[in-house]
Amino acid sequence: MMKILMIGGTGTISSAITRQLAESGHELWLLNRGTRKQEVPGSVKQVIADIDDTEAVLAGLGDTQFDAVCEFIGFVTEQVERDIRLFRGRTRQYVYISSASAYAKPVRSPYITEGTALANPHWQYSRNKIACEELLMKEYRENGFPVTIVRPSHTYCERGVPVSIHGPKGSWPVLERMLEGKPVLVHGDGSSLWTLTWNEDFARGFIGLLGNPKAIGEAFQIMSDEQLTWDQIYECVGQALNTTPRLYHVASDFLAAVCPKDYDLEGNLIGDKAATVIFDCTKLKRAVPGFQATTRFDEGVRRCVSYILAHPELQVDDPEFDQWCDKVIEAQEQAKKMISQPK
Repeated sequence: MMKILMIGGTGTISSAITRQLAESGHELWLLNRGTRKQEVPGSVKQVIADIDDTEAVLAGLGDTQFDAVCEFIGFVTEQVERDIRLFRGRTRQYVYISSASAYAKPVRSPYITEGTALANPHWQYSRNKIACEELLMKEYRENGFPVTIVRPSHTYCERGVPVSIHGPKGSWPVLERMLEGKPVLVHGDGSSLWTLTWNEDFARGFIGLLGNPKAIGEAFQIMSDEQLTWDQIYECVGQALNTTPRLYHVASDFLAAVCPKDYDLEGNLIGDKAATVIFDCTKLKRAVPGFQATTRFDEGVRRCVSYILAHPELQVDDPEFDQWCDKVIEAQEQAKKMISQPK
């Protein structure tokens, strides 16, 4: 059994890992602010602290040595530098959660491996992840820091339905539009391919890398082998809601140009979801024999919809997003009429 520290541990991706590690008997520690501590299994040791408060962190951890430290909430190089200072010499493996959005956009090939170039001119979030990766690999090469890099793509859980266009309050307003028979925005012509991974599937691949000597100094992507078009994704959501969605297609660059700043559709669409990508997880399957994502999206999204409909606190309205969708649709319809009218 391993002794594992997770920084975070209660998010979309990490919550499934927490559950599976706890069930398998590993000694699991979580370091976070405790905002969702009621959801943590009773066998897990929780250190409630702000990771940036070095004194509180060291007081909570004492002189404990770990087999693996997993960083789920490191977004900028300053946070990674802090982790190197904290955990150098006290862990056999440091696992950094990066992002598949770091792969070069626009894509030169839709077939993505861990060797695909990293570059994203459209999204600062992705560029920050790239910088963190580069810092960690430099520390591995020069000082032997035992890093493993993991690049998830679009991983989801029962608390949120994955969609490509939504406001700051999440996906419920998109589901609400479907239920009300309103048209739902889909970027492009809806034919680009995308991969969605259920978090319990992701967790099995991730756990297979912990304590794995083949993982040190390496990067791995963990995804499902299922690819769907965005039209198919939205149709699956509609079926889970027992309705037929009215899909309305709008060019990605237009959406990015007219969206409110906090939607960040240049990053989310042009820098990520608008590109057809097909992830090759051969490297992961060599390191973790037997890994296979088994949850089809139509199955996973039914679980999401059922959970959300049973939890009203997740049904957060967003009138501003709803009005923005209507304005975009009205503007495109008016442009069609203006251009098609004879002089």
